[in-house]
Amino acid sequence: MTDQPPVPLPYADPAFVADPFPLYRRLREEGPVRRAVIAGGLEAWLVTRYDDGLAALSDPRLSSDVRDASDTRLLRQLPETERESMLSTMLRSDPPDHTRLRRLVSKAFTARRVAGMRPRIQALTDRLLDAVVPAGHADLIADFALPLPVTVISELLGVPVDDRHDFQHWTDRMIVRGAEPPDPAVLNEAWQHMRGYITGLVQDKRAHPGDDLLSALTTARDADQRLTEDELIAMVFLLLVAGYITTVNLIGSGIAALLTHPDQLALLRSDPDLLPGAIEEFLRYDGPVNPGIARFAREDAEIGGVTVPRGATVLIASAIADRDPSRFPDPDRLDITRQDNAHLAFGHGIHYCLGAPLARLEGQIAIGTALRRLPDLALAVPPHALRWRPAGLRGPEALPVTFTPEGVAAPAGPRP
Repeated sequence: MTDQPPVPLPYADPAFVADPFPLYRRLREEGPVRRAVIAGGLEAWLVTRYDDGLAALSDPRLSSDVRDASDTRLLRQLPETERESMLSTMLRSDPPDHTRLRRLVSKAFTARRVAGMRPRIQALTDRLLDAVVPAGHADLIADFALPLPVTVISELLGVPVDDRHDFQHWTDRMIVRGAEPPDPAVLNEAWQHMRGYITGLVQDKRAHPGDDLLSALTTARDADQRLTEDELIAMVFLLLVAGYITTVNLIGSGIAALLTHPDQLALLRSDPDLLPGAIEEFLRYDGPVNPGIARFAREDAEIGGVTVPRGATVLIASAIADRDPSRFPDPDRLDITRQDNAHLAFGHGIHYCLGAPLARLEGQIAIGTALRRLPDLALAVPPHALRWRPAGLRGPEALPVTFTPEGVAAPAGPRP
């Protein structure tokens, strides 16, 4: 198995980008660990099965620090002049630094704190839908799924929401999208803009602190010396970007899944109490992180009976493992009533997604309200015409839909 040449994931193939799961299924059937060429032209060892992936996410032999990787191209895919800042995030650190950094922000994402945000998220959701319901058509990404989580995380951090177009633009240029490595010049320019923007935010919070997370982090940096300046910049970057980008894809992919599975759409419309379980199924069936979560072997490590060499990039392929038939019966079927749905979409262990409660709440409110307020909701294009993000963070790039406009009587007869 390990002497087989790595399988290239064909990001240039529109059919694979639209539906990578047939290839994923074949890779899982070939073995628990499979070498592959992933986004950016990098080679990785894919962990394809659920039990192995669950164990790997808590394996201390696997580091989150890219500096433990033997492939120096990984570092070169970070902005050249700002690698130390980019490596100072919770996402890229291990204990004890990870423990200290996570503790500083964990109180902002407790279940109780997130539950208290429900009225504001509902109000934002209704305001966005108010703008489209008279028209009878919309792009539910640009008009809805994108601005909702951007506004929520911006308000939580204390960031002017009017700046969202700028930081979205820079973020788009910093994300590896396909088989080719990113352009270093584009990457560096985007990060320089992003760092300058975040530095300005921090300076403003020092001069005018408020009741927001960014003010609290700035205080932690200045008063308690619990953050270095690089760590502060990196923390704000991570919270700002991770706080919206995966939730956009959860909402978009969830609605797309319902519109291409009319039986599940009808079931959810008939019983809105199924919505929390439906969110978990959307995460399992077609989650926003795809193929999975990167780690780096600190030492030779046996995974699923395969020895992964020290320095190897290990991709714990949650998108593949979450359709493992040994863990999920009939895994390629969307089933919003599925029980025991312990997917890996949010990770596991000490790096379990800090924002998972907020993402779940936003997903429930957004999808539930859209179904309630957009009668006869349907895709405006054939399913095969939807455009999907090619790598890393999966979701529809646009979601054109039609529905019965507000104030217009729906056609007589049954509807999904």
